[in-house]
Amino acid sequence: MELIFVHGALVRDGQWWWQRTADLLRERTGIRSRAVALPSCGESTPDQVAGGLVADAAALRDALDEVDSAIVVGHSYGGTVIAEAGRHPAVAHLLYVSSYLPDVGQSQGAIMSGESDPVSIGDNGDGTLSVSGYDAASFGERFLQDADETTRHQAWERVTSQSAAAFMTPTSAAGWQGVDSTYLVCAQDRSTSVELQRLHARRATRSVELPTGHHPFVTRPDLVVDQVQALVRRT
Repeated sequence: MELIFVHGALVRDGQWWWQRTADLLRERTGIRSRAVALPSCGESTPDQVAGGLVADAAALRDALDEVDSAIVVGHSYGGTVIAEAGRHPAVAHLLYVSSYLPDVGQSQGAIMSGESDPVSIGDNGDGTLSVSGYDAASFGERFLQDADETTRHQAWERVTSQSAAAFMTPTSAAGWQGVDSTYLVCAQDRSTSVELQRLHARRATRSVELPTGHHPFVTRPDLVVDQVQALVRRT
């Protein structure tokens, strides 16, 4: 059993985001973790960036091809990547963190359009999008209000542009259907509304509410590892 982490939109270096939880998980259970490099965020070759959601889903499938059994964790946009990747025989469980379980035909942008206080995203004019109107302080207050100052700055250093196709491409599959899943609702999230989280959580097998902001695997890895252990016990 391995764990594969799929990070959210408009950031890079998924391993950094997941590392605190990865270390604790390895210490408690021996389970190894890794993060998928998302082409749409510039984490692969430049020519793959434009592939958007389709390229990201292919990267997840490639990672799953290398393991016999996996828990896949989708954070925020990562849930849409899981959906587009379709059913894969290596997936034993899905764990969603303030994420999405879209129906076939839904795009990330369409999902986010229902937010009452959406994150400001700007068009860079080159086929990519970026968060707009934020600096290290305001980004930290919105996305990591429960983290210390050093962590907030380290996170800000990993904010990046992303292919617009990651947001505009409708999903062609619903890889979450028929798979055992747990949804972690982040009750103090200032990025994804709790209402939208709960809407998608109803599509999961079960849901758990955590008293955290948008990134509990950074700020409260103990709570996330508790849920991974609960999933492992179900195997």
